[in-house]
Amino acid sequence: MKYEALTEEQQQELMEKYDPEANTRKLTGVLKWMAYGGLLAFSLFQLYTAIFGVFTAQIQRSIHLGFALALIFLLFPASRKEKKRKRQIAWYDAIFSLLGLVVGSYWPLFIGDLVNRVGQVTSLDLLVGLAAMVLILEATRRVVGLPITIIVLVFLAYGLYGPYMPGFLAHRGLTLERLVQTMFFTTEGILGTPLGVSSTYIFLFLLFGSFLVKTGVGNYFNDLSIFIAGRRIGGPAKVAIFSSALQGTISGSSVANVVTSGAFTIPMMKRLGYSKEFAGAVEASSSTGGQIMPPIMGAAAFLMVEFIGGGITYWDIAKAAAIPAVLYFAGIWIMTHFEAKRIGLRGLSKEEIPSKKEIFKNIYLLVPIIAVVVLLMSGMSVTRSALISIVITILGSAIRKETRIGIRDFFDALADGARTALGVAAATAAAGMIVGIVTKTGLGLKLANGLIDLAGGSMILTLFFTMIAALILGMGSPTTANYVITSTIAAPALILLGAPALSAHLFVFYFGIIADITPPVALAAFAASGVSGGEPIKTGILSSKLAIAAFIIPYIFVLSPEMLMIDTTWYNLTWVVITSFTGMIAVGAAMVGYWYRPLAVVERLLAVAAGIMLIIPEGTTDMIGFGLFAALLVVQIMSTKNKGQSSTNTL
Repeated sequence: MKYEALTEEQQQELMEKYDPEANTRKLTGVLKWMAYGGLLAFSLFQLYTAIFGVFTAQIQRSIHLGFALALIFLLFPASRKEKKRKRQIAWYDAIFSLLGLVVGSYWPLFIGDLVNRVGQVTSLDLLVGLAAMVLILEATRRVVGLPITIIVLVFLAYGLYGPYMPGFLAHRGLTLERLVQTMFFTTEGILGTPLGVSSTYIFLFLLFGSFLVKTGVGNYFNDLSIFIAGRRIGGPAKVAIFSSALQGTISGSSVANVVTSGAFTIPMMKRLGYSKEFAGAVEASSSTGGQIMPPIMGAAAFLMVEFIGGGITYWDIAKAAAIPAVLYFAGIWIMTHFEAKRIGLRGLSKEEIPSKKEIFKNIYLLVPIIAVVVLLMSGMSVTRSALISIVITILGSAIRKETRIGIRDFFDALADGARTALGVAAATAAAGMIVGIVTKTGLGLKLANGLIDLAGGSMILTLFFTMIAALILGMGSPTTANYVITSTIAAPALILLGAPALSAHLFVFYFGIIADITPPVALAAFAASGVSGGEPIKTGILSSKLAIAAFIIPYIFVLSPEMLMIDTTWYNLTWVVITSFTGMIAVGAAMVGYWYRPLAVVERLLAVAAGIMLIIPEGTTDMIGFGLFAALLVVQIMSTKNKGQSSTNTL
């Protein structure tokens, strides 16, 4: 069944408006083929090192950075106005692109000298290091956005002007030479862990996602979602939720997820009867949730492995994130269901649903995603898992002509994967500068102690202040940079108070991601309003309301890590899932103001109380929560029957 969806041109226009990574030049002629060749070379370099082994950290990361800088200045204009001019590329961008290659080549060419005089910076070193910092800041502004660039500049200023800082923030200060040395001639700054993960794991998974897209798996996700959820009450909204959860397994961007899946789900929701703002909010909250959905989690899961350390594996993180992610989407599903009942919406008709035969005929497209999960569960390295999954994708695509990846598709997938990686490379290099300043000045510990002092040592207040910090720091930042910033600055306070490291890191990650739908910035919500035609701020407020689970669950898994499968049994875990899901039903009903019938104010307050007590994995609160839940349910059903209304409430 076809729906009135946005055209590819309209989708691209929206992407360019709300997602800087989509705002590329339309090159032609020689420049087009230069850029294409550069992207292919970038991917081939990454594949070569993945297959035959990476170079030393400085060489691997600096070559990765050099490719990214050279291509960013070739593909991304300095401004939207500059993009509209007739010339294809400005003269200064040509110079910046060449300088990017110089910066990327410096370590490979002079590694012997640089290692021998470690700690000493020559005039040439200083010049190259400064050039690297300036180029990264400008590249980040173009491809990622201004917010993260401003944050990096603030941290660099803090490093230089430490003696002039007030109170506990004061430090000795770094000289310009010392700053450049830390940033580019150690592995504590630009060439640090974030860029290291970008130059290995993240790139390969972005490449994996690019090959999946070439098979048409995105369209299959949409059809599968309609098949599973379309006939239910308020079907199109549930299709959006299911589709966005699936798209999140291969997408690293909330905005991209909104525009691609929302291009067809939002028109469906509007046609059925949802308001413009509610339709946009469903898509925005669902697409943002795609970033917390295992296995990829917007590529942040791979960074967590390196940042948390202590022998924690990728699978530990994906496993821990599973229940909170399911509860997040369950919360949105429940609220859209109650909203549909409140305004009397139906599901899609049988004619609007794809045939079962067509769905099962293409189910093999899911094999690569299942394969990567199984391979990671088996203990195989992330690199090997990604490589094998790419091969499985290519081989599996050959089953049918419609999904087959030909030679041209193969090269296009390599180029598209590299293009997607440019924003991640710039963001992680910029975030590396923040990490370098935090490490060199001890700012992380100072901020952690400052947050704890502000909260008077209270864990609940510290969690609240950390949430606010993560929401602010996460505004306008892509997933990877978002996590690096929030985990470096905000997470240490929770760890100092005794929270498990994994709980603390997931806590700040969640709130950094939710910044995408939290006004006033709310990029994902604004993109959704661009598709729906709704009012942006109202869409953002409704998105935050639908994502209420993301504002509750992180508190719970810090205070009770059983939700993350930390030190728990299967019996306790099953109980946590049952009580939490039941709690989300109560919270969802309270947020919408409707269950079997409209809820009075007192009933809504009691439903919120019941829901939160059920979500908290503790025996006493569970019993009280179940008692309140049961009482409310009985009152709802009885009053509905007395009025002769149907009590059907199938989710």
